[in-house]
Amino acid sequence: MLIMKFGGAALATVDQIEKAAEIIVKNGPSVVVVSAMGEMTDHLIELAYQVHPEPPPREKDMLISVGERISMSLLAMALAKRGVEAISLTGSQSGIITSTNHSEAEICDVRPIRIREALCQNKIVIVAGFQGVSLDKEITTLGRGGSDTTAVALGAALQATQVNFYKDVPGIYSHDPKDFPESIFHAKLTYNEALEILERSEKKILHPRAINLAAKHALPLHILSFKEKSYPPSGTIIS
Repeated sequence: MLIMKFGGAALATVDQIEKAAEIIVKNGPSVVVVSAMGEMTDHLIELAYQVHPEPPPREKDMLISVGERISMSLLAMALAKRGVEAISLTGSQSGIITSTNHSEAEICDVRPIRIREALCQNKIVIVAGFQGVSLDKEITTLGRGGSDTTAVALGAALQATQVNFYKDVPGIYSHDPKDFPESIFHAKLTYNEALEILERSEKKILHPRAINLAAKHALPLHILSFKEKSYPPSGTIIS
């Protein structure tokens, strides 16, 4: 089984949500993890600080977890329009159990009961990344890169064959090609090689937590561009 993860840039507009739906249809039955649309999380955080100089952590998590729920619902609608049965699930509905620290919670366990039920009904399952439910039954968020970590955690729990990450870049380069035109493109990397490159990069294409978790479970990761028109796509494989 395949896990597909769409970042905020890949879901920034309705047109891009439609394109994501087309990619999902091409790949067939899968679990899809989504981020909030574009810069929505940043806008929600700004809104929180406009209302309160030090927002209560619980309420801040309740607010910023909304972004992923918008993405998952719209993507499910786009698939339904194409005659594809899909169901959207929040992090808590998906069985993402976390620690109790708000805004920087860690995944403690994954209990994907509802995901398995939906897969048995041949549905595409769309999961809100970046969030879960704590041991105290409170909504929590996982911090920056949390959706990447959600995708890998679900991949490990569901024994997926691979996790595909759809980004606004074609894969991983030795350096940022915008600043260094002579940068080398990497079609394949080990987990350690990917971590070394990301450590010296200002733009974190993939969160180190996600790579470390994938390495622990020997789960291959595929970085792809959602803009690429060729099929099958190329990208960077981390394994």
